[in-house]
Amino acid sequence: MLKKEILLEIKNLVVEFKTESEKIKAVNDISFTLRQGETIGIVGESGSGKSVSALSAMGLIPSPPGRIRSGEIIYHSKSKGIVDLTKLSSNEMRELRGNELTMIFQEPMTSLNPVITCGNQVMEAIILHKKINKKEAREITLELFKKVQLPRPEQIIDSYPHQISGGQKQRVMIAMAMSCNPSVLIADEPTTALDVTVQKTILDLMLDLQREQNMGILFITHDLGVIAELADKVVVMYKGKIVEQGPVMDIFSNPQHPYTKGLLACRPPLDKRLKHLPTIKDFMEVDEKGEIIEKEQTVQEAIHNAVVTLDEREKWHSELYTRPKILEIKNLKTYFPINKSLFGKASEFVKAVDDVSFDVYEGETLGLVGESGCGKTTLGRTILRLEEPTSGLISFKKHDITNISNKDLRALRKDMQIIFQDPYSSLNPQITIGEAIIEPMRVHGLYKNDKERKDKAMDLLKRVSLIDSHFHRYPHEFSGGQRQRVCIARALALNPQFIICDESVSALDVSVQAQVLNLLNDLKTEFKFTYIFISHDLSVVKFMSDRMIVMNKGKIEEMGDADEICNNPQSEYTQKLINSIPKGNLDDIKNSIDKKKQLAV
Repeated sequence: MLKKEILLEIKNLVVEFKTESEKIKAVNDISFTLRQGETIGIVGESGSGKSVSALSAMGLIPSPPGRIRSGEIIYHSKSKGIVDLTKLSSNEMRELRGNELTMIFQEPMTSLNPVITCGNQVMEAIILHKKINKKEAREITLELFKKVQLPRPEQIIDSYPHQISGGQKQRVMIAMAMSCNPSVLIADEPTTALDVTVQKTILDLMLDLQREQNMGILFITHDLGVIAELADKVVVMYKGKIVEQGPVMDIFSNPQHPYTKGLLACRPPLDKRLKHLPTIKDFMEVDEKGEIIEKEQTVQEAIHNAVVTLDEREKWHSELYTRPKILEIKNLKTYFPINKSLFGKASEFVKAVDDVSFDVYEGETLGLVGESGCGKTTLGRTILRLEEPTSGLISFKKHDITNISNKDLRALRKDMQIIFQDPYSSLNPQITIGEAIIEPMRVHGLYKNDKERKDKAMDLLKRVSLIDSHFHRYPHEFSGGQRQRVCIARALALNPQFIICDESVSALDVSVQAQVLNLLNDLKTEFKFTYIFISHDLSVVKFMSDRMIVMNKGKIEEMGDADEICNNPQSEYTQKLINSIPKGNLDDIKNSIDKKKQLAV
């Protein structure tokens, strides 16, 4: 077998950012090589340096405060020969960027210009680099849109970004990245916020395009499950350094570094029921000097120790379903008008929630799962009366709350809380997190005075693993995982009985996600909460839930015991969701490697 040509060599790269008080090495002496037709997965938590490494290769490090302090980025260019990208001028980099070197960013909505049509944004790159006219560029763009399997490409080419879905926007970004037949494609968390079915389609699409053009791919993610079936080699980064790298099968079958073990173990498995998810701390601690202290434990041992036995599961269920129902939903409908007649009467509706019925028992976690647009978030918001139902019944603790007054609804709010997907937009950036936790207590008249409320807020911060000094800090001073803990503390401030978690961990690193999921379960046990847990990630919902509802187009597709649905799905739609989840097991990795070899012949 012929050895593939080298495309990109990162050699001893150091990238630092200067703050008012110190210089931080975001990337600290890393080296790896990317070849033609090869995919390297770069994994690690937020702050590990993986995105900064990619931005360095693209010449996109913001200066100041950032700069490449030392090292080389050797690129084997089709047009310029072998060059060190760190030595090129801005104009020389611009000639390569978007032409031979392209990048797909994590959030397509912020990467696309909202006031320019999708077609024109792709055409602009083609006209710039290929030096052709607009008519020819439009024809190429249409072909690209067909190649990335965009529905109705003739309409989408003239549509604006806000008029298409997240998955479609990401396909537009892929079309733009592929428009000039690049040698190297860098994909920075391109599927993190997408449904598993859309994610699978996009990953398959990227591999198909790679085979056609023999390009190298750097795929950046925090999810080792995604990497398993996509990458040839894996680079694991931690605090700016590479702690482990090698062929994908070696990393997954025999991880050497405790950090890699932690990343592999903290993803919720579909084939087992766990009491808690293993986290990085189960494999390593960091001392005061920053030195890693390894704990002697394998991934398999950590998962085995957390498994719930069948007897424990049956005992919990037999007790749970003798409890009273806290919530009863009957024939609930939430319709949104989209067209009106000549006389202003709605003539056409989006049936976001369409005749849905179910019950929730005290102390239960009921999972709601499905793709974007299936109605799960609208259902959650309707239950809390944040959206008005079109018809049907919502009964909370035997009281009909479907049509109660705003005054009664306001009083009910302290018993029914919600934790939203994006903790940053859920918090007021102008008030401290201490004030954010105290405010709802003050609104509902809980406790005698602000001193008692502050004491309660301090206690809640401890409960969610934050410290006293955090009380006086602002939201921007925290990481995403810490902000979500603040939102959980705020939801607990009113001593609620029922909480809806709406995609509350989908934007978090898998390691942070594991910590937050464990925290939610611990708090449920301590305070006897009842949850509805909403997510597009079926493996996360399965870990959290006693029962599960699978939604599709506003209706319930399937409902029942979470383990039973995952092990024996009755619906074709549910089966598709399960099949789309990257499992990351060794059999799937081996099959993926074998498939790549067959296609390469």
